[in-house]
Amino acid sequence: QVQLVESGGGLVQAGGSLRLSCAASGRTFSSSVMGWFRQAPGKEREFVAAISRNSGNTKYRDSGKGRFTISRDNAKNTVYLQMNSLKPEDTAVYYCAASPRLSSSNYYDQNRFYDYWGQGTQVTVSS
Repeated sequence: QVQLVESGGGLVQAGGSLRLSCAASGRTFSSSVMGWFRQAPGKEREFVAAISRNSGNTKYRDSGKGRFTISRDNAKNTVYLQMNSLKPEDTAVYYCAASPRLSSSNYYDQNRFYDYWGQGTQVTVSS
């Protein structure tokens, strides 16, 4: 079992930055692929970024490349999402997720492979 708690969301102006954190409890954090997803009102949940168990492989949605950076600290059981140059269209609830069973990075963006989810943290970007 993995329990996930996100933090770091808030209100920021366009062009600003936020760093989201996701603290995990349980024994499987270091053996899990970790991902960030987001959901805006009236829209489906969408992939943002993911990172492999040893941080050797990352994947981003196209709109986040060059602006978002995912990282993890297995000693602290924490995964981070640094978001720079934020845009109003980045406004959403951001969720952290863990997948003990994912292997291929081809499927990092598929939320059906993630077994554990946090409660989400709101990110609002004003124009």
